Amino acid sequence: MLDTSELTAVVERFADRLRAAPQSRLQRGAAAEGLELARELALLAQRIEEPEDAGRIMPDAGVFTVADQLVVAGNDLAEILRTAPAGSRERELGEAVRLVREAAERSGL
Repeated sequence: MLDTSELTAVVERFADRLRAAPQSRLQRGAAAEGLELARELALLAQRIEEPEDAGRIMPDAGVFTVADQLVVAGNDLAEILRTAPAGSRERELGEAVRLVREAAERSGL
């Protein structure tokens, strides 16, 4: 089993920052950054689980739900990676952690 605790930790940290941000900051781009990341993580999880499926895009449910959407997508991906055969998904795990860190930095939170 793959240790995905780093992924869940960075996702939770970014989600907490989104939850604490004022509405004006969310509307200036932080929420859009979070939603884009949630969509990327969800699509990555879908590609791993169902490689033949084109993927479903996470809907935009508003600036106040982005943090929850990010946590759901991040935890889904972490669980898929965690239960993958050992050593088979380390590259995807590293990529996911990198994506979260970069999105958090771009968000300015």
